[in-house]
Amino acid sequence: MGLSRRHFSLIAASLLFARREAQSEVSKPREVRLVLAPSNLGLRPENGKEPGTWQAPRVLMAAGLRHAVEAAEVMCLERPLYDFEAQPGTRIRNGQTLRKFSLELADTVRAALAAQRFPVVIGGDCGILLGSLYGLRLAGGKGLVHVDGHSDFAQAKSYATPETLGAAAGMDLALASGRGEPVMTAWPGVDGPLAADADIVQVGERGRDDPLFKTYYGDILTTEITRLDVQDVLAEGIDAAAARVLARLEARGLDRAWLHVDLDVLDEKVMPAVDSPGSPGFDYGQLSALVGLLAASGRIAGMDFAIYDPERDPGHAHAQDLVACIAASITQRAA
Repeated sequence: MGLSRRHFSLIAASLLFARREAQSEVSKPREVRLVLAPSNLGLRPENGKEPGTWQAPRVLMAAGLRHAVEAAEVMCLERPLYDFEAQPGTRIRNGQTLRKFSLELADTVRAALAAQRFPVVIGGDCGILLGSLYGLRLAGGKGLVHVDGHSDFAQAKSYATPETLGAAAGMDLALASGRGEPVMTAWPGVDGPLAADADIVQVGERGRDDPLFKTYYGDILTTEITRLDVQDVLAEGIDAAAARVLARLEARGLDRAWLHVDLDVLDEKVMPAVDSPGSPGFDYGQLSALVGLLAASGRIAGMDFAIYDPERDPGHAHAQDLVACIAASITQRAA
């Protein structure tokens, strides 16, 4: 029996509605999986006390982070124990413990990506970059956008004395690019460094005119790492800077890169509660706009936020602003 025109119209409308629903489902941004990484392993002790960055995930969650980013899931890693003394086989502070923590973090990030989630890792200090980036590599992605008020390119010459241990949070970019001890640069299943120089974009260095810049980070000037100092970003505008970053990722064929954000890229006038505050830097709107444009491009597979220290923030006065900044940064992430 043939279909009446009305019956046909109803079926067609139903099919069109179902198709639109399916398309809408396909185009939805990946759901956020928050990964809480309460680590302070990469920082030096201060006045005989271990740094307070390990408390950041708890404080930001209490300030409403999960609701703000509409996280579908939250994974919380166990806090690793901080060691004041040198560990066997390494001159990097907490090197063996940080490696173990990085392996655990990598498994968590890889699993999130395999489940088609958008992992957002909340630290902790900048040492969380290593496990996050390793997890990306295990999931088949590569490339790094390093948004930080410092290049974090310190190497052995900065700490190779009998009295001094290296701090991974000040050398995370060097380690990620394969420079340093094997405990932090040789990872199972990855051939070569976690990120090749040509696949790295560093955004936000503020100390290019500091006399000590070349002493600690000057080696970066001789690499293929793309650099956008904060002075240049502020001069040309956030939109133009984001376009330059994305052009580099496209030129390198990178469509599943990791984004690392050290919150000391914020100007100390708006964010003093970090281990190395400074100026010039971004305000909250500029940082969220930059990260948001990168996330909206579809070339960022996941990201981490690091170095907020609640012990430097009496009453946790900056926690709400940070939550709002992080939420605004990922709201426009691509499907």
